[in-house]
Amino acid sequence: MPHCDHCEAHVSERFERVFADEHGRIFACPSCSANAGIAEAARLRARKA
Repeated sequence: MPHCDHCEAHVSERFERVFADEHGRIFACPSCSANAGIAEAARLRARKA
């Protein structure tokens, strides 16, 4: 089952398809980020990785 690499929370496969980077990493999820800012948080964390 896919999970957030930041907080280790489980996410759906659909969420993974939409928000994971090209390596399958998920840098933010609804459990650790505000829903409105998931995409922005993911981009910021990806730059730091």
